[in-house]
This record gives sequence, structure tokens and C-alpha cells, in this order.
Amino acid sequence: MVSNPVHGLPFLPGTSFKDSTKTSFHRSQTLGYRNGYAIVRRPTVGIGGDRLQVNQLSQAELDELANKAPVLTYGQPKQAPPAEFIPAHVAFDKKTFLESQGIELNPAEKMVLDPYTELRKQPVRKYITPSDFDQLKQFLTFDKQVLRFYATWDDTDSMFGECRNYIIHYYLMDDTVEVREVHERNNGRDPFPLLMNRQRMPKVLVENSKNFPRCVLEISDQEVLEWYTAKDFIVGKPLTILGRTFFIYDCDPFTRQYYKEKFGIPDLPHIDMSKQEPPPIKQELPPYNGFGLFEDSAQNCFVLIPKAPKTNVLKMLLNDNKVLRYLAALESPIPEDKDRRFVFSYFLATDMISIFEPPVRNSGIIGGKYLGRTKVVKPNSTADNPVYYDPSDFYIGAVIEVFGHRFVILDTDEYVLKYMESNAAQYTPEALSSIQNHIRRQEAPAPNVENKQTEEDRMQEMEALIDKIQKQLKDHPCKDNIREAFQVYDKEASGFVDREMFFKICESLNFPIDDSLVQELIRICTHGEDKIDYYNFVRAFSN
Repeated sequence: MVSNPVHGLPFLPGTSFKDSTKTSFHRSQTLGYRNGYAIVRRPTVGIGGDRLQVNQLSQAELDELANKAPVLTYGQPKQAPPAEFIPAHVAFDKKTFLESQGIELNPAEKMVLDPYTELRKQPVRKYITPSDFDQLKQFLTFDKQVLRFYATWDDTDSMFGECRNYIIHYYLMDDTVEVREVHERNNGRDPFPLLMNRQRMPKVLVENSKNFPRCVLEISDQEVLEWYTAKDFIVGKPLTILGRTFFIYDCDPFTRQYYKEKFGIPDLPHIDMSKQEPPPIKQELPPYNGFGLFEDSAQNCFVLIPKAPKTNVLKMLLNDNKVLRYLAALESPIPEDKDRRFVFSYFLATDMISIFEPPVRNSGIIGGKYLGRTKVVKPNSTADNPVYYDPSDFYIGAVIEVFGHRFVILDTDEYVLKYMESNAAQYTPEALSSIQNHIRRQEAPAPNVENKQTEEDRMQEMEALIDKIQKQLKDHPCKDNIREAFQVYDKEASGFVDREMFFKICESLNFPIDDSLVQELIRICTHGEDKIDYYNFVRAFSN
């Protein structure tokens, strides 16, 4: 439908419009390029944008053409290529033709294979890369789980070497090892404990890497045949790390439980590696010079400033002013010393002894203090270990040797007897009985004047006889220990021996004097009918 012409315009071409809403009236573009070539296209749209119906088929026409003219759909059929040209000398060069012509042929030979063709015939190879160890699973499973071992490195064979303690950490998450040193207080070393950083430790290297300088070798999987694992750390066995041999002696409870569950090792041993204290060095004291007491002289060797030796204060308080007194005679070959008597005073508070000699008129000996208060060493003791006389060594008939002088205990008082009876555990039964018998004899009734005179005459006769025997012994000294021979049979230490036993002992001894003198001495020493006083008998043969 043609719209009315605009008012005032003539009815000319271009002034009438079919649709007043159209605004585009340019011509369609027909010139263009395809694949780099300039081509001309037929216009499909006219002026104003209306579609042109010229040279275009409808859908019904297209369907009809598709059914009646397939060439329009599939195009012109292509002509088959001509057969390949085969020359006559090839087309007719056949085994059958040749045999028909009477030509005999050799049997067919195996054709040489073409390597390339055969390679093409092989199936395509599928390269399957084996999967590596799942390190992520190991990391997630064993994260923060560490095996702790306690080890020691003994380097005492080298100069200035010592035995050091270390802690070896094995991290299960990545199989790395770390070594830390255990520092002791005031050991003179830097407090940095790390001996080896955390890293994997090779156990077995390839042969070439062993000869290659380690200082420039970068350890990788190509140079290592085997790495250290958790099963290589066993308590009680040595382990070599970086050239150092560590001895593992213990581990923590988590490590014990891990080895029990993983490797089936129920109980890992615990080895005691504590340092044994060296035995104390015995201090050697210089030889005793004989001045003063041994304890006082030894204090100069213990400390720089000498101090008084420690005393038993309780003993001093309990035994203060307690003194045991004994009467003793001096054993000496000098005739003037036979009548000398000495008083021994034993001080229980300090175990010291003092000796006093009562002065005798017209004896030629001044008397008085013979030995000041001091400790007396027994003759069989050594200077390094002195043994002093104690109260149990004093009894009737005992021989006390004081600095080379021998004294025989002859008498004591009742105070000594009371002390011995109250402290009987300190004395032997023989020593106690000797004191008791001696005190009883003193308490016996006194004999008459006639008996006293007879006893004095007997003692004078005995002293004269002893002088004769001593003169003969100067030329032929007696070598036998007569006193010990009699003391063996005097169990009670009474100073008397049975008459029959006395003669048996005399027969076993060799007296280098006349038999008449021995018989006379036995007669004088006879006490009663069956007893003989061997104390006075032994005095005659003492040097």
C-alpha cells in the first residue's frame, strides 16, 4: 500500500513512500573480497531494506530440486582415476607365464625384512610410569612423630678426647636425622647443642662416589643405594653417622612403643652409661718422724692451716678423772734394773699412759717421772696405721713394751678390778681372772712373823740364784721364748702351772745352764704341792 504523498510534493519518483517508518534507503553493497580475491555479489536487499525476490528460490522449489536433481545437493560425481601403468615386462613376468614357456624357476626366497616396516607393524607401546612412594600420606600420617634415641660418642682414644652424650632424633614424616649434643654445666663448651642439621643420612653409597671427594659431592638418589631408616636404630648397637660411631644406650617411651608395634620388638634394653666415680685416691702421708703424736703430725698433711684432731667428746665426759694404775717391773739384763718398780697410769678419757718411778733411797737412781702422758704404740703396728695400747692389754703378767723397754705388770688396785668387772665385755676371761686371783691372794690372812721371815729368806735366795744364772747366760744366751711356752698352758693367766706340766715344758726347752741350777730354781719357785710359779722362773732367763 502506497502512502499518500507528502503534502506539497509532486507525485514523482522518490517522493512517494510505501512505509513512512523506514529511514534507510541506501543501496546494498555488492563489491567485496573472499579469500583475498575481489568478487561481485548479487544484491539480496533493495533500497529501503526490502528483500529482493529476484534470482532466489522458495523453500518449496528448493525441496523439489533436491528430490529431482541430486547433483545440486551432492555436486558433480568425480571420475575414477585411471589404472596405474604397468609395463609389459612387468605385467607378464609371472611365475605361471614363465613355467608355461618352459622356464624353470628357483624356489621363492624369503624376502629381506625392512626394519622400518617391521617397527611400524609393532603395536604402540604404552609407557606406564610406576607411581612413587606417597610422601604426602607419610607426611600426614607421621607428622610430629619423632623417635628419640640417647647415644654416646667415645673419643677417648684420640688426644684430648672424651666421652660425650648426644640425642639422635629420627623424624618419621620424611626419614631425616638430627643429632644434638647434651651439654653439662660448666663443661667449657659453647651452649650451641646442634651437631648435625636435620637431613637424610646415606647408608650405602655407589662405588664411584666412595672415591669421589666428599667435599664437592652433592648427595642425591643417584649416589646412594640405601638410606638410613628407623630399623637401623637399635638400642645396644653402634651406629656410624658422618664418620662418628655412636653407641645407642636408651630411647624414650614413644620409641619403645613404636618399635613394639612396627617391628615386633617388645622390650628394648636400657644400658646404664652413667659415669662411675673414680675410686678416691688414698692420701699417702710422709713417714712418721717420731715427734709428738701421729695424729697431731698428720694434721700438717691434710689442710694448709693445721687444726687439732677431733676428739671423742662423749668419751672424755664419761671417763673424765678415771685412771687405772698398775705396778710393773722392768725387764732388763742390767742387775741394777731388776729391783726398779714403776707405776703405770692409764687415762681412760684420752687413752694416754704415764709412767712414774717411785724414788728409792741409796739406789743410785733419781726416780720420778719416767714417761709423760702420751699414747703408746704397740710393737707390731706400723707408722702408717698405729695401734695403741688399750685397757684390755693390761693384766697380771702382761708384757708392755714402751719405746723399746719391756715392762711386766705385777700388781694393781681394787679400782681396776671394779672397772674390769663393770666392763667385762672389753676384757678377755683370762685377763679378768688374773686380776681377780691376784686380788684374792692379797686379801688372804697375813702369815705369822716366822712365815714372813721365811718368805724373805726365800726371795733373797732366789735373787742370788737368778744372778748366777744370768752370769752363765752371758756366754750362752737362751734363744727359746720361755714365757710364751708357759703362758700357753696358763689359761687363767694366774702365773702358776701344774708341776707335771711344768716338767714337760722344761724337757722340751733347751736351757744352756747347769741342771743343778735349774733344779734349785724349780725348788724355790714351787708353790704348794702341785703348783710352780713360772713368773720368777722366767725372770732368770730373760735378757
